[in-house]
Amino acid sequence: MPELPPPSVVRGLEKQRAELQKQVRDMAPPPFSLLELIMGSMVTQALRVTAELRVAEALADGPLGAEEIAGRVGANADALGRVLRLLASQGVFSTGEDGTYALTPLGDALRADHPMTMRDIALLMGHPIHWEDWGSFLETVVTGEPSLPKLRGMSAFEYLESNPEYGAVFINGMGNMSATETVPVVAAYDFSRFGTVLDFCGGQGGLLAGILQQAPGTRGVLYDPRVEGNGAAGFLREQGVADRCTTVAGDLFGPVPAGADAYVLKHIVHDWPEAEALRILRNVRAAIKPDGRLLLVEMVVPEQGDQPHSGKLVDLWLMLLVGGRERTATQYADLLSRAGFRLERVVETAAAVSIVEAVPA
Repeated sequence: MPELPPPSVVRGLEKQRAELQKQVRDMAPPPFSLLELIMGSMVTQALRVTAELRVAEALADGPLGAEEIAGRVGANADALGRVLRLLASQGVFSTGEDGTYALTPLGDALRADHPMTMRDIALLMGHPIHWEDWGSFLETVVTGEPSLPKLRGMSAFEYLESNPEYGAVFINGMGNMSATETVPVVAAYDFSRFGTVLDFCGGQGGLLAGILQQAPGTRGVLYDPRVEGNGAAGFLREQGVADRCTTVAGDLFGPVPAGADAYVLKHIVHDWPEAEALRILRNVRAAIKPDGRLLLVEMVVPEQGDQPHSGKLVDLWLMLLVGGRERTATQYADLLSRAGFRLERVVETAAAVSIVEAVPA
């Protein structure tokens, strides 16, 4: 497992970066600084095109000129050169005196084979359907209701199932983000004190595998409605934890298997409006031992202040798509109390997510 800085160090660096960015913005006339924010969507599209064409892979062996890159990826040399020029100004590529382009550490993370690749999330963020979703954001803010069901005629989850091509892009992008959180979560919390950990709707089991690797004496239960057909069994074997892990298929809103010492819900509660979130938590409450632990892995939004936080962005996306939300610690304490739990503490990680730890009340 790679070494990670303590969360306090990460938070300090984030604060310094935010202050520096504010100072830079304050040095320019306000309309010009605002214009940079407004035009940020163009950078997103340039990154999506670069990821789609696999430009980073073409540069993996060393610098190349725009014409040679275009030949390798099947693009117009002039058009691609202009995209590279923009992204070089953003630090994604660097330019040599001979006019060639080379990968920087940022650009390297666009490679599909990078250990923490960002390629899938770049493909999702620039996807035409994703942009069409955001085109109806005004209605969400005016009405306070998710606009995607009205736009698509079905819920976000139904739309992803009925459009498998985009569904794959969406799931891969979300998995891309989720995978970057596994190591920080496992590094921030001692799971070895639990005999059995149940990962609720844990997909293929990425987080559960990380937990079991950290805690060799712990057993796992992967509970997910699609566990029988999503490749989880093969993934868990590859990770070397299949002999300590049981897979169980079940309903998201149905009864939860009892008997685990800890129930982990990663990015589950934030996906749903209040009523559904409470239903999920109350089902876990019915299954949990009196001395069990509930661990919600979520982006906990700061109670106050104007510091940047990824949860503030994702919160708007949830509001648009599904009517969910990111919460502050106070809001989690209230939600958990109504579901029969008591908030014990919030454990920060080196990523944007925290571990919200609760016990049965």
